[in-house]
Amino acid sequence: MPSPSQPTGESRPRALVIDHAWRGLGAGLEPLSGPDGAPLTRTVKLIVLPLIVRPALRPDLAADFLPPAPAAHLDALIRESATLLAATAQWFTLLKKARRVLGIVAGNPQDLYFQRCFALATEHGAPAAGADATARDVVEEVAHSPGGRTVEALKDHLADAARRARLDAELVTAWASRSPAVDAGAAGAAIERAAEVLEGCGAPGRTSTSPSYAAMVEAGHGEMVGRALWAHTSGLWGRDDLPAPLGLTGRRTPPRPEVGRGASTATLPAPLDRSLFERLFVVLQSSAHRDALPTVAELASREAGRSCAPLGLHDETLRVTAVLGGRLAVGLDPLGADRGDARRTAAHRAVNARWRREASVLRARRMTVSPRPDPDGGVLDALAQDLRTPWAAYMRRLWVRLHGRDVRDAPLTDLASAWALLDGVARSVMMDHRARVRSALRTLSAGPARTAERRSA
Repeated sequence: MPSPSQPTGESRPRALVIDHAWRGLGAGLEPLSGPDGAPLTRTVKLIVLPLIVRPALRPDLAADFLPPAPAAHLDALIRESATLLAATAQWFTLLKKARRVLGIVAGNPQDLYFQRCFALATEHGAPAAGADATARDVVEEVAHSPGGRTVEALKDHLADAARRARLDAELVTAWASRSPAVDAGAAGAAIERAAEVLEGCGAPGRTSTSPSYAAMVEAGHGEMVGRALWAHTSGLWGRDDLPAPLGLTGRRTPPRPEVGRGASTATLPAPLDRSLFERLFVVLQSSAHRDALPTVAELASREAGRSCAPLGLHDETLRVTAVLGGRLAVGLDPLGADRGDARRTAAHRAVNARWRREASVLRARRMTVSPRPDPDGGVLDALAQDLRTPWAAYMRRLWVRLHGRDVRDAPLTDLASAWALLDGVARSVMMDHRARVRSALRTLSAGPARTAERRSA
């Protein structure tokens, strides 16, 4: 019987494969690891994935869940890089030391130096004679680089009043010159075509070719649905109880983007309500391909146009994937409340079946739909709401990934790639909810224990 911490079947979470291989590398990786010995999130995003795994060159390792053979390949790649990673950790320690000596405080050292340290380790191996001078040179170069792709560089760029005024004017012009909204019939036809495409997904080997996906891209169906959102089209997804943007905006219609001055991960608004700064903040904070990004000046200029485009995206393959994601999202039903819905496609059946057999959260699901008062101040009620409206979390996470690809000029040229992303987001949302449920249950079980302990004292 499968472990509750893993999905049913033979596939394993890629993150778990990386964690297990990393812990097997032994000592010497402490600067790149957390207190528990696992690789830091930035280690995975900035070093392991883009520089060792390189999923763009190894598409079999790009999915969030890996069958046995790709999982073994990934494990081997990481273990083979043990010496290189140890040298990277040593270089990182040296660069942080040089940073302190130079009195530099701007930027996150991991963001700024992780990939530089990997390059140093590749070129020189472990630090040797003269390494201190090399480290100092690298730190000074990064600190004074005008094209630094960091949040700090973005702040500096947008602090200039003339630049802000120019970007604001570009936003006003781009928003005013948008294409007119389409009628509901055209947008509805695009969404019906999305259902046809999703009927061909959900089973191995079924997404190798899809003329329907190519036809949606050719017909501009993603743009159509994006333009429909500007007109507050009701019943867009075939259900009057669902808002047309599916959580992509908290407004009646998406507002004109502002330039913005700051951002916080904890308080980010819905994707289409974000300022230009907030959009690029997410990209610069999370991108595992930062060196491949344009300069901050070019990023800001491109984002002014992108933020006023349909669905906030330039590339039509990504917009079509967003439409497919919306059509999938409205049929997500982890609680099994409407098993007979004729609008379910093969993709819906595959994703919903996986979610419903999550043995580790079955008890929690029963608790979240219980009519009894929530004893934990609303935590379980919030989890219940997530299960009743899973489309909101799904669309928000999907849009962030599509936006990141748009910024990097990485389209989804075939249905297999699009489905891998759509399915991966569904798995990610499911695993995130699983973690939150477990945390809530631990909190609930700890409460009575603490009460009993106080009474016995």
